[in-house]
Amino acid sequence: MPRIRRPRHTMKGECCMFVPSQYRQPNVSWMTDLMRGNPLALMASNGAPADGPFATHLPVITDPEWEGIPADDLAGLPLLGHMNRANPHWAALTTGSTVLLTFTGPHAYVSPSVYGITPAAPTWNFTSVHIHGTVEKFESTEETLGVVQATVRAFEDEFGDSWDMTESLDYFRRIVPGVGAFRVRVTGAEGMFKLSQEQSTPIREQVARSFAGRACTRHVQTAHLMNRLT
Repeated sequence: MPRIRRPRHTMKGECCMFVPSQYRQPNVSWMTDLMRGNPLALMASNGAPADGPFATHLPVITDPEWEGIPADDLAGLPLLGHMNRANPHWAALTTGSTVLLTFTGPHAYVSPSVYGITPAAPTWNFTSVHIHGTVEKFESTEETLGVVQATVRAFEDEFGDSWDMTESLDYFRRIVPGVGAFRVRVTGAEGMFKLSQEQSTPIREQVARSFAGRACTRHVQTAHLMNRLT
């Protein structure tokens, strides 16, 4: 794949997720960390009026050729993904069209029993990043294979055991004609980190402690993020 260079100027795009001010991410690193740790995104885009919108769950990575993560704005960031070409969503995608990528991070139910006060109401703490961007479809076998290889490297480094794909490249070449690869150039991003910020510090700490003591990984991860806020 050709080397990607950061544009000298980027503009913040507009996203449509409602994010109350107290739930906005402290900085861009919160969004990039969530995307990297939870790379199975939901891509949504419009189809023909008779078809309605399309939505597909798929793995997404940052283009490895990108020269660093922006410090304060994700605009211009190139993301790579792929899906099955037999998926009608692939045929509906056109280069230059707008897509939405939704990444969901740690989340957990908050029972009022944790607060120790009455009256109280239950809620759900959750984390999410919405990415708007324009899509570029790859049509060549080599470009598509490059996206598949980059995805394997990224996930083996982050989640796997550094598996060596060398002996499987011939197999990759046999299956890659059925793969639809693309790049999404970010035009706007919103992160929502709803982590009991509306509560007093003592109650927020109680919620975090209750999550940290659970066996569920989601609860523990949510507690970790809550503790990062303090």
